[in-house]
Amino acid sequence: MYHPFRYKPTNHDRALLEKATYLARIAIERHLVEITLRHQAEKLEQALKNLQQTQMQLVQKEKMSALGNLVTGVAHEINNPVGFLLGNLQPAQDYVKDLLRLLDLYQQEYPHPNVSIESEIKAVDLQYLREDLPKLLSSMQIGIKRLHSISTSLRTFSRADKDYKVPFNIHEGLESTLLILKHRLKANDDRPIIEVITEYSELPVIHCFPGQLNQVFMNLLANAIDALEESNQGRSFADISANPNRIAIQTLQLDSDRVRIRITDNGIGMTEEVKQRIFDYLYTTKAVGKGTGLGLALVREIVVERHGGEVEVNSLPGQGTQFTVVLPINNNPCSTLSDIEISKKTS
Repeated sequence: MYHPFRYKPTNHDRALLEKATYLARIAIERHLVEITLRHQAEKLEQALKNLQQTQMQLVQKEKMSALGNLVTGVAHEINNPVGFLLGNLQPAQDYVKDLLRLLDLYQQEYPHPNVSIESEIKAVDLQYLREDLPKLLSSMQIGIKRLHSISTSLRTFSRADKDYKVPFNIHEGLESTLLILKHRLKANDDRPIIEVITEYSELPVIHCFPGQLNQVFMNLLANAIDALEESNQGRSFADISANPNRIAIQTLQLDSDRVRIRITDNGIGMTEEVKQRIFDYLYTTKAVGKGTGLGLALVREIVVERHGGEVEVNSLPGQGTQFTVVLPINNNPCSTLSDIEISKKTS
């Protein structure tokens, strides 16, 4: 009976097999280590992202808290004397009317005063005084009401958010933000005034964190002003006057659930590369010391993460930029900041 040849491994063969087994084990272990390291790197990357977002929120929260305290203090200091003036100006106007009426009666009873009174009437220009004094008091009242409006707007902008969403008038938020930025819109030696065109549609109040949305408006409007200032480089005052800097703010209720805010400028615009990264944390195209890379990243954080909305940018170099923010109207009014943080961590 035939028996096939059976190869008997030598010591050399056994050594090769042991070496191959050892190398295979090393390769498997290395692969497992690589997988573990990759998972750890992903976790570290996510942890870094969370830390960056937390840092961004803390920085902005601290800035807004400091600004809020400052603005609230200023508004309080303005409001006290303004309230005093408003409370006393109307009685003063009534007293002046009474005195002028009494003067009319006196002139009717004594149409021919003596020489000294006649001389004094001419010296004080009584007729002009009678006409101008009511106008003067009226202009004072307009100015005081304007101060009262400014004080109210300051308090609206700097209002501290509660832990839950509350009803908010978007137009009041936009107007209070424009008031804060008014000094940057005024004409200066290099350019005329920056025109602001508002096209407000009728909007319902929305449930949100008002202080955070005011920060969104502040960042978008300040960004528009920066873009306009940059576009003015190398242009003459006359050239800018002929093609004025302009910011347009439009609001619209899209449907029963959403509202839209658009902020458009005719500034320098941006490239496609910049547009793709504009909402990235710490990304900025501004010079050192002029931009932190936090503003627009925070805009996205507030609109998308905290309010379940949308934000997008449309821009072309030399043709300006348009930011569009879409916000839900009801926006789960019962949700709190804690709920949002938990949702973000589990998503």
